[in-house]
Amino acid sequence: MVELSVVIPSMNESKNLEFVLPRLNSVLTETGLEYEILIIDTVNPDMATQEVCKKNAATYLNRAPNNSYGSANRTGIKAAKGHHVLIMDADGSHEPEFIHKLLPHQDAYDIVIASRYAKGGASRAKTKAIVMSRMLNATYGTIFNLKYADLSNSFKLYKASVLKPLVLHCENFDIIEEILVKARRNNAALKILEVPYIFQERVTGKSKRETAKFIYTYLRTLCRLVLGG
Repeated sequence: MVELSVVIPSMNESKNLEFVLPRLNSVLTETGLEYEILIIDTVNPDMATQEVCKKNAATYLNRAPNNSYGSANRTGIKAAKGHHVLIMDADGSHEPEFIHKLLPHQDAYDIVIASRYAKGGASRAKTKAIVMSRMLNATYGTIFNLKYADLSNSFKLYKASVLKPLVLHCENFDIIEEILVKARRNNAALKILEVPYIFQERVTGKSKRETAKFIYTYLRTLCRLVLGG
């Protein structure tokens, strides 16, 4: 019986996964939990990523129906078999060792956030990214009455019973906020905890986040969610 599913969206991240997956397996083995690691790659198979997964006992899946970040998350959530689902990045910005600080809260809380902006947390991202992230969190937090410092970090631990029933539509990084907003709508008594986290820059490669698309999609999603979509 799988107790924990780790879902990792990936796009051209084989070099980073070579660094991340051995650490992740080591951490998860230390927990003593029955676990699975799901790497959600692009629609078209990537041989390099497949090979890294094979070496590190990770399940390789291709997202569908398109190459969006939203599709990767939906594919991973649907495939996950664990009682809890942890979503994290493939690029090394989410340190596997921090999972030890999230798991102790898995039974008492429905969602546990690795929070860059809670007291004791920090972000080593570029200033522009931090400013945009802060504005995003303030806007969504105020409008949807989600009084948490960091809604937008994808590094979160969920009870599968909270995550799997959600009908998610977002195609980009805005799916992170969509999950929280819809989870709260489904359960007004939802219990959420923030654990301070220090966010790292990616190990290698470039971010897939485009500023113009980032702003447009978040504004569009904000309007849709306000209208109940």
